Amino acid sequence: MGQDKTRTIQVDTLARVEGEGALDIRIRQGRVESVKFRIFEPPRFFEALLRGRDFTEAPDITARICGICPVAYLMSACHAMEAICGTAVDGELRALRRLIYCGEWIESHVLHMTMLHLPDFLGYEDVIQLAADNRPMVERALRIKKIGNALMRAVGGREIHPVNIRVGGFYRVPTQGELNVLLTDLHWGLDAAEQLLAFLATLPFPEFEKDYHFVALRHPSEYPFNEGELVSSDGESMPISAYESLLAEQHVAHSTALHSVMAGDRLAHVGPLARYAINGAMLTPRARAAADRLGLGEVCRNPFKSILVRGVEVIFAFEEAIRIIESYRPPAHAHETVHPRAGEGQGCTEAPRGICYHRYRLDEAGIIQDAKIVAPTSVNQKVIEQDLYDFVEPNIHLPDEELKLRCEQAIRNYDPCISCSTHFLTLNVDRG
Repeated sequence: MGQDKTRTIQVDTLARVEGEGALDIRIRQGRVESVKFRIFEPPRFFEALLRGRDFTEAPDITARICGICPVAYLMSACHAMEAICGTAVDGELRALRRLIYCGEWIESHVLHMTMLHLPDFLGYEDVIQLAADNRPMVERALRIKKIGNALMRAVGGREIHPVNIRVGGFYRVPTQGELNVLLTDLHWGLDAAEQLLAFLATLPFPEFEKDYHFVALRHPSEYPFNEGELVSSDGESMPISAYESLLAEQHVAHSTALHSVMAGDRLAHVGPLARYAINGAMLTPRARAAADRLGLGEVCRNPFKSILVRGVEVIFAFEEAIRIIESYRPPAHAHETVHPRAGEGQGCTEAPRGICYHRYRLDEAGIIQDAKIVAPTSVNQKVIEQDLYDFVEPNIHLPDEELKLRCEQAIRNYDPCISCSTHFLTLNVDRG
């Protein structure tokens, strides 16, 4: 079809992402003129809902932002409130927080890798079609995910929107026996995760690399879940309290979610590739060995290979869960006593999709006066747009349907949680 033709591709609903959005691509004279990744899901007003509520309610309220990564919102809210109130959570309570995060990473990563993203690489419309041809692989993946769910239930009380987490710790801590019973499945899951990653390594990956500005938490002795300082691949390092000096939010006309931009108009990339680039040396032994076998190097800059880095993080989460459970001794108390006080505090943890930031201001009675929540998909929106621009440009010659599918795959590299980010895909390609 000639370049003088106007061509429009429209996909009413993008499957295999959470939420609703659209992508508009304008092509003129054989060149990409503009790319707009539009999120049109209505704002959910969680920040407004929090105002006037007691500080102890924030974790349970914000957990409802996402059914796939509720622990990220629970933990970030808890950390922010504890920062305001001057409370430290250490020892076995801190270890249990890492353990429930292991469960969330396992269930969320495996869901995305095998049910949502893998069909793109193999040419299937969905995982149902994939299962028709490779039922054992899909069943194995579901069993791996189920182990993550079991961890969530054992520590958090239930798999979706856990109810056992509170500011200062937990309402109840599990017994040693309740955790030990999970070890057999965890050891099986670790081996199965390595087998799954070996299969994923055989996928066809587009040759597409970018020099990203990665941002992630960094801890001096751990691959990060809950704690650490904010670090960028450009050499910046700062406490979580300085988050808003690193990443500023902007309104854009084509999205109901705010965009985040680093100083100097740099586009931040958060999530597995960022964590791996900044913390790869902190991976557990089998996770590090898996990354080395894959040839990922110290930094992976191909977003299509994020499916592999997620697989490495699943292996890490299994190893870490086994370590925590084998050394676990139930603490004497389920939570630290937290007394409210006036002030402002921040919390930031690593959701499966990247850093999840919370800021709250309390009065002296512990009533929330102001709240700000930044989901990782909000941070990644602009870099997704830039990826699409750079990916479409050399692939303009592709037929509309194939170009559409490639663009959807490029968006799913980021496992976008659109519902979280609203404060996919209708695709319009205008060729003129």
